[in-house]
Amino acid sequence: QVRFVESGGGLVQPGGSLRLSCAASGNIWNLGGMGWYRQAPGKQREVVATAPRLGRTDYADSVKGRFTISRDNMKNTVYLLMTSLKPEDTAVYYCNALQTAGDDDTWGQGTQVTVSS
Repeated sequence: QVRFVESGGGLVQPGGSLRLSCAASGNIWNLGGMGWYRQAPGKQREVVATAPRLGRTDYADSVKGRFTISRDNMKNTVYLLMTSLKPEDTAVYYCNALQTAGDDDTWGQGTQVTVSS
């Protein structure tokens, strides 16, 4: 079963940037669309950005213009570049394939992003 390991989180000031990475144990080309998700304290997990195998990416309205998702299919890695960070971006960030996101066993530990001065 595929596994995902997220990294790159940390503490950053408002307006700062971070680049998250997600290493998959399997071939992400075969997995199809990939996504970044986040869960803030007391809230449900939400999708932040998605990337198909090829083609146009999509973003939640709250991050549009600030976050960029990309994927390296040869390295089986998905990235999330986050710029102009806001305190409301504080959350644990996860990645998953769109086709496996409904399976609780496929979620990794996530990476904590804290935006605070």
